[in-house]
Amino acid sequence: MERKRLSGLEKLVMDYVWSHPGCSVSTCRDALDASDRSLKENTVRTIFQRLEKKGYVSHEMDGRTYLYRAVEPRKNVAAAAVRQLIDRFCGGSLEELLVGMVENDVVSREELADLTKKIVQKKSTQKRESKA
Repeated sequence: MERKRLSGLEKLVMDYVWSHPGCSVSTCRDALDASDRSLKENTVRTIFQRLEKKGYVSHEMDGRTYLYRAVEPRKNVAAAAVRQLIDRFCGGSLEELLVGMVENDVVSREELADLTKKIVQKKSTQKRESKA
């Protein structure tokens, strides 16, 4: 599912939601205040409404308080964003993205080799688990 991208403030709020599932608008606002990002409660409430409309969060009621949770883990949202980049800028080619990242020193050949090993290990673990 392709979602609309996050603004800077939305990303800041999502970072809080991912690390504090079941948070309220006021707990999020208080945390942002503590991090020197002072926002009015109505502003934070509006950001949560936008995030819910975009499909990033859902809420449940606790009395009169909305408690928000991320719809998906951070890594799933990041993977979807990378897929959008691959489709948009690399014609759908993961290889083109990875080669470009190595050529532009975003990731070293050693890091790529380490990631390859981890992927192979993960795939073989999944294969064994599916046979069990």
